[in-house]
Amino acid sequence: MDLNKQGIEYMREGKYEEAAKCFSQAIEENPTEAIYYTNFGNLLAAVGDPERAIAFFYKAIELDPNMGTAYYGIGSLLYNNEEYIKAKDMFEKALKTGVDNSDIYFMLGMTLIQVGQPKLALPYMKRAVELNENDIDALFQYALCLAGESVIDEAIAIFTQVIEREPSHADAYYNLGVAYAGFKNEYQKALEMFSKAVEIQPDHILAANGKKIVTEALKEEE
Repeated sequence: MDLNKQGIEYMREGKYEEAAKCFSQAIEENPTEAIYYTNFGNLLAAVGDPERAIAFFYKAIELDPNMGTAYYGIGSLLYNNEEYIKAKDMFEKALKTGVDNSDIYFMLGMTLIQVGQPKLALPYMKRAVELNENDIDALFQYALCLAGESVIDEAIAIFTQVIEREPSHADAYYNLGVAYAGFKNEYQKALEMFSKAVEIQPDHILAANGKKIVTEALKEEE
């Protein structure tokens, strides 16, 4: 029996105690195999034990400096702890050591957004979407980055993709409203977007305020 595969399967099933036994045995039998420490770290992170998880990730890196998933694991925990600069460094190391999936690009992009560098985040969000076009969060953040750089037509197209795939995404409707009102001067279209956002989320203060402003603007045009 492959203890590593069995442990991963138990994790997917939410059977964390069984997974822990598998990974513990795997480490005992192969104490220099980095992947087992990485998977145990993932397990500890999943059950809410970040400090021990990070220790296991670092042990994996000590055994194999190219264990990219361990860098990613550390980066995710640092991000959750709002240590964004340190998280960014870890995600960059994960990327350099060969991790190449939508998650790594998305998380690296998010860290850049959190440290106030949305322009630098843009290519990472674009890549995240290219690798997983069904990732709604990545699509939305990519659209926000585009809007932040005033690439409005493309931002509108991406926000539209978001609401097509998730019709209850109030923030996407709100941002479409902002784009139509603030950049395209299409107030009627903006009103439709703000109204839809408020319909979905009645306490969406920004959308309600946008709706009020464009309603007054339309009255002045009459």
